[in-house]
Order: sequence, then C-alpha cells, then structure tokens
Amino acid sequence: EVDWFSLASILFLLMFAPLIVYYFIMSCDQYQCSLIDPLIDLLMGNKHLSDIWNKTPTLTYRAAGIYTLWVAFQVVLYVFIPDFCHKFLPGYVGGVQEGAVTPAGVVNKYEINGLQAWIITHALWFANAYYFHWFSPTIIFDNWIPLLWCANVLGYAVSTFAMIKSYFFPTNAKDCKFTGNFFYDYMMGIEFNPRIGKWFDFKLFFNGRPGIVAWTLINLSYAAKQQELYGQVTNSMILVNVLQGIYVLDFFWNEAWYLKTIDICHDHFGWYLGWGDCVWLPYLYTLQGLYLVYHPVELCTANVVGILMLGLIGYYIFRMTNHQKDLFRRTNGNCKIWGKKPEYIECSYMSVDGTKYYSKLMTSGFWGWARHFNYTGDLMGSLAYCLTCGFEHILPYFYIVYMTILLTHRCIRDEHRCFSKYGKDWKRYTAAVPYRLIPGIF
Repeated sequence: EVDWFSLASILFLLMFAPLIVYYFIMSCDQYQCSLIDPLIDLLMGNKHLSDIWNKTPTLTYRAAGIYTLWVAFQVVLYVFIPDFCHKFLPGYVGGVQEGAVTPAGVVNKYEINGLQAWIITHALWFANAYYFHWFSPTIIFDNWIPLLWCANVLGYAVSTFAMIKSYFFPTNAKDCKFTGNFFYDYMMGIEFNPRIGKWFDFKLFFNGRPGIVAWTLINLSYAAKQQELYGQVTNSMILVNVLQGIYVLDFFWNEAWYLKTIDICHDHFGWYLGWGDCVWLPYLYTLQGLYLVYHPVELCTANVVGILMLGLIGYYIFRMTNHQKDLFRRTNGNCKIWGKKPEYIECSYMSVDGTKYYSKLMTSGFWGWARHFNYTGDLMGSLAYCLTCGFEHILPYFYIVYMTILLTHRCIRDEHRCFSKYGKDWKRYTAAVPYRLIPGIF
C-alpha cells in the first residue's frame, strides 16, 4: 500500500526533479554556475521566467542526431556483441551470468559486457580525437542543453512504454506489482524485469548504459573545452576525470556483482530508473566538470594530494567492504576477513510459501564497524569530487548533499526490508553492530 508520505514524495519528484536538472544546467549556461543569481533576478524583477527560458538553447536536429546515434550504438554493443573481455582479463567476470531469484521464482540470465562496451566506446573516442577528427572532442559540452531535451524525451518515453508494457504484454506477469496508485506505479515501476527479446533487459541497460558509459566521455569533453578556452587543463579537472573514472571502471568491472544489488534485486523499472538514468545521472553526477569549465581551479600540491587520498581511501573502503560481504556470501562464512574467521549472527526467515530458510549476517571486518560502511566509502569519494572545485560556489556540492540523502534513505529502506525479513534476529544484529554509517556517531 502507498502511504501519504510516499505519495507526496513521488508527486514532488515527478514535478520538480526535471526542473531541478534544468535549473542547475541553466545556471551554468546563463549565470556562471551561480544558483542564487537567477532567483535574485526574478525576485527583483530584473528578469522574467520567459527571459530565462528564451535564452535557453532549444532542441536541434544536430543534438537529436548525436543522441540517437549514441543510444543506438550502445544498444548494438549491449545486445549484439557478446563479451570477450572475460576470456583474457584475469579476475573479470563477464559473459552470460545469472541474476538473483525474482519474487516469481525466475532466475534471469544477463549478457555482462559493460566493460567491453566502455573500452570500445572510449577507444573510438580517442581514435577520433587524435586521428580521425570526425567531430570535436568538445561536442558534448557544445550541445549540452539540446542534448538535455533529447535525454528527457528518451527518459519519459521508456518510462511510459514500460508502464504500458506491464499492462498489456509483461515479460513475466507474476513479477508485476500493481498498487492501484497511478503516480506510484509510474514512478517506481510495475514490472520487475521488463525485457524485449532474450537479452535486452531494460533495468541493466539503462542502469549502466548509456548513462554511465557516457559519464567519463562527458568529463573528457569538459576537459577538452577547458583546453580550448584556456589553453590548458587544470589539475582539478584531471582529478575529477581520474577519480570519477575509477568509479565508472569499478562499476563495469563488477557489473556481474551489480546483479545482486538493491537496484536489480528489489527495484521495479519505472520513471525512477528510466528517467533517472537518462537525465538525472549524466547531468547532475557530472556537475563538477561542468563547473570547472566555467571556473577553472588550479589547486596547490597539498590540496591535490589530500583530495586524491580522500578519494582513493573512500574507493578502497567502498570496494573492500563490498568484497568482504561478497566473499562471506560465496563461501558461506568459510573464509578469512582481516586474517581470521569472520564472526556472524545466525538468522532465519520464512518465504511467502511458508518455507523456512537460514542465513548469516556478518559482524566482522568493515561490517563490524557499521552496517553500511560501503556507503561511507562512497560518500568519501563523493566529497572528494566536490572538493576539487574549491569553495566559491555551492553548485558542485549538490552531489555530496544528494548522495548523503540518497544513501541514508537507502539505509532506511534496506533495514526496513531486513527487519521485515529477519524480525528478532535483525534486532540481535543491530545490537551487535549499532551504527549505520559512521562508527560511534551514526
């Protein structure tokens, strides 16, 4: 059932999330990335909304062509080119992999080839930049707002199609969730794993491609624009490219592991993922690079080292915390965490059909420090991205604010689900590991 708070939150996001994205991008285009100046102009009567809107670049055939080719290219890489990276990269898990069991008892198979798609895409990008010269490396920045309209068209189109599909030709009718509330169903999704054909899985494609593959290309385009405008690329821009590049590469290297995360295992596919991955992710996760085009920042050596260390330590915590949980699950606790056998709490739960199952909740390693210490590492990396931009404007710090809200909300969602699942055993676990994110504080 949909409670009033959830419905109010959903209505707020549906109405204002697209405006938030537009406002941030517009403020950079027209106000040098100031979030306050547009409001001052409007409140003082210096400008009307129509003045701001009329100065906003419109959708162009060029942008539509670029975006259509981009999405079509990623579809081809996803559907028609089986993964070959796992055949020669030690430790990489690619190719056909199984996902988690869905509520209907289905185990979907996925073609894991995101790393391959990322490599091919970036190889072609650099080949063009240094050899073919088919287009300027600044092409993304130069068409950034027209591309925003294209991304919105795709985001709304795929979200609407997914909802219609769930009513008339669902991939698996037993994995559909109808609440009876149109707005909730549209935003959070009805179908669990909408698919076309054998391999095109909406959730995996839109979660990883085209948005996350584009993330590093967008940053490279920002760096190219800095070079064009100022004759150099600042060390802060290089830091953004390196730190966010590590995050993106980590995502694709561990794409098979991603099949076991909350996005794939619990979320249905609706506007939240469809529009969010097309618009919100590529436009708001790249604000630091966009800001640095308008306000180039050259950091002193000490700041470069400090920010780099913060980002790398955050990444290490994020990756190692997830690795510890994955190792513990794969071995059923028969492993070593920090050189000794892990500690855990035995727990049980009942499935819908009344079958009793047993599980283990680890209380060792980073998981003994906090219940979601992987999110802590993620937040440290997010802060590092923002710090590259200095402190003149608040805009680049939106990312750390947003990630803090998102991951805290995800903590609460996850723990609500775990309490419903494990009951008293979950209380024992939270007593053993009392903190969520920051040991001794929260």
